[in-house]
Amino acid sequence: MPVAAGLTEPGPRDGNPKADTPMPSLPRLIAFDADDLAVIAANLQDALVRVGDMAYLPRSKQFAMVTSRFDWIDAARDSCGCERSRTGIHFGRVLKVSCRGFCHRDEELVLNLLDIAFEETAPPAGFVEFIFSAGRALRLEVECLEAEIRDLGLRWKARATPRHTFGIRWGKA
Repeated sequence: MPVAAGLTEPGPRDGNPKADTPMPSLPRLIAFDADDLAVIAANLQDALVRVGDMAYLPRSKQFAMVTSRFDWIDAARDSCGCERSRTGIHFGRVLKVSCRGFCHRDEELVLNLLDIAFEETAPPAGFVEFIFSAGRALRLEVECLEAEIRDLGLRWKARATPRHTFGIRWGKA
């Protein structure tokens, strides 16, 4: 499977036997403004996203993706219990989707999510920008911000805890 920056996507798709914990730990979160979206972004930091697990439905103005979310909250509580969870994110009122640094047809490519931000242009409209590692990004043009995430029930032991190098200057995508 081709992957971004040497990442592999762990979990149920690989037949991992640990993927049997059915209870989600993250409550449903909803975002209607940039502050709400920052909470969602913090919970999705270092999520792995397979391009084939993204979908845009232009007629109904919907965008959704399924991620392998790293559970930072549980990791802070229990250094040995680092887990990932299958987590869905949904946006309504999406007018357009743009990709930078990857092609939406490269369905097996795995992206590492670093951040999500909302930039209001003509209130309440704006852009939602997903920042991935390796300079990749996804931008949603939205009528207004309407987003939600929820765990989908599958959890498994993470292969590793994500690490970040500090002191590197990051440019705005």
